[in-house]
Amino acid sequence: MTTEISRAPGTPQGFTLRLNQGARRDNPWTAAQNAILSDAGLNAAFDAISGWPGYAPTPLVALPALAAELGIATLHYKDEGGRFGLGSFKALGGAYAVARLLKAELSKALGRDVTMDEVTRVAYPDLAARITVCCATDGNHGRSVAWGARNFGCACVIFIHATVSEARKTAIEAYGAEVRRCDGNYDDSVRVAQETATKEGWFVVSDTSYEGYMDVPRDVMQGYEVMAAEAFDALDPPPTHIFLQTGVGGMAAAVTALAVRRWGTRRPRIILCDPDRSACFLSSFRAGRPTAVEGDLDTLMAGLACGEVSALAWEILRDHADAVMALTDDAAVAAMRRLARPAGGDAAIVAGESAVAGLAGLAAALRDAEARALLGLDPSSRVLLFGTEGDTDPALYAQLVGLTADAVREGAR
Repeated sequence: MTTEISRAPGTPQGFTLRLNQGARRDNPWTAAQNAILSDAGLNAAFDAISGWPGYAPTPLVALPALAAELGIATLHYKDEGGRFGLGSFKALGGAYAVARLLKAELSKALGRDVTMDEVTRVAYPDLAARITVCCATDGNHGRSVAWGARNFGCACVIFIHATVSEARKTAIEAYGAEVRRCDGNYDDSVRVAQETATKEGWFVVSDTSYEGYMDVPRDVMQGYEVMAAEAFDALDPPPTHIFLQTGVGGMAAAVTALAVRRWGTRRPRIILCDPDRSACFLSSFRAGRPTAVEGDLDTLMAGLACGEVSALAWEILRDHADAVMALTDDAAVAAMRRLARPAGGDAAIVAGESAVAGLAGLAAALRDAEARALLGLDPSSRVLLFGTEGDTDPALYAQLVGLTADAVREGAR
């Protein structure tokens, strides 16, 4: 059986698709995986996050005209652009992890169990202010950590790499964080953040995990499951396929984990989607182990410009993700424009460049007969996408789409 196909690599319509030989519908949900993400953890995350001011489930948008155009039964898009006013789903992870970290540290300082409500209302401002959190970011995660630090009363330093835009830097600084720019790519900035935190006695709140650093990324991923639960609860019948942009894999692992726990052998097929310039999951599935992608990772999909997979995400996705695709930047821009200019009565959607790899992957697969067959896509397929950001860089969005985000939103109204 064919396990990998590649079509016109390097061209606007090019893609690579690889099946994950280790994934089976009857693979068990293991005790090790349940120690990473669990129903109990999801309930705790939802109880905390739903109590924050401004919480509301984000829209799950049906796109019947686009589904008909693509040749599938239904298409739903979970639009995270309005989440807590931050422009992305990341608030569910980074800010929740900040709250969990503060809960633990304040409990140590006071010699008793501090409640999440006490953290949320900053019951101990002097103690909280002595704590500094930090992280590396492509933009959205850092904004979430900075927002959480401001809301919960601690200090914050964010590390960005060479190609993060000034607009994203300014957006992080708006929440009171100090922002430091590093040489190199995202993975280099992760190392600088860890080294600095170790020297200064700060706490790293990262959305990727690595040897010796697992607890906080677990909290980040558990927060992301709230988004998955909102979408799954709203769908009846459940999807047959979920296409997920990947990056380090934390979000994709969170969605996949809940799908496996909820539906077992009836779970949807899970397809991971990466930029072709930072396709670390494609490299890892080829090798059968986490395998880094080297270089500057210079993709337009900045939030996915990651060369190394998260160790915790790999623990889940190696068993339960069915395939991975590598897509071009041009494919992402085409998906952004298609969502901004809908046909047939579909709602217009503002989707940032890191939000649409899933849609780009779906469109590419449906254009190709062999890819359709490998993924089991047909006219009865029900597909779910997660639109993980809005116009987090408004000027870049307008440049790529040819419309401002406000104009798209006005058209939607």
